[in-house]
Amino acid sequence: MSEHPACLKCHSAYTYPDGDLLVCPECGFEWHPDTSTTDTPDSPAIVDANGNALQDGDTVTVIKDLKVKGSSLVVKVGTKVKNIRLVEGDHDIDCKIAGVGAMKLKSQFVKKV
Repeated sequence: MSEHPACLKCHSAYTYPDGDLLVCPECGFEWHPDTSTTDTPDSPAIVDANGNALQDGDTVTVIKDLKVKGSSLVVKVGTKVKNIRLVEGDHDIDCKIAGVGAMKLKSQFVKKV
């Protein structure tokens, strides 16, 4: 394997050095080798398409037309979603969209207002 320590965020063994930092190719986390495991946050920050950190209760807008699985509905670009809730998993935003109902969205398809 590798002589470098495992990723502090996802525990991947495939880390590599980049300058004076270590990088994880699986999750993209970068850290200084002298950082201890207690310095990492307990919950990773969820960011929007522009890299802004999201929090519960934020308002976001959809940046891409999204087809609703199992339905003929489409969430159009520019749709404003109020009072989001962040959850764990691949679809990390839980929300209600007017005219569509309760949905889960990926944070990469929204931007913070």
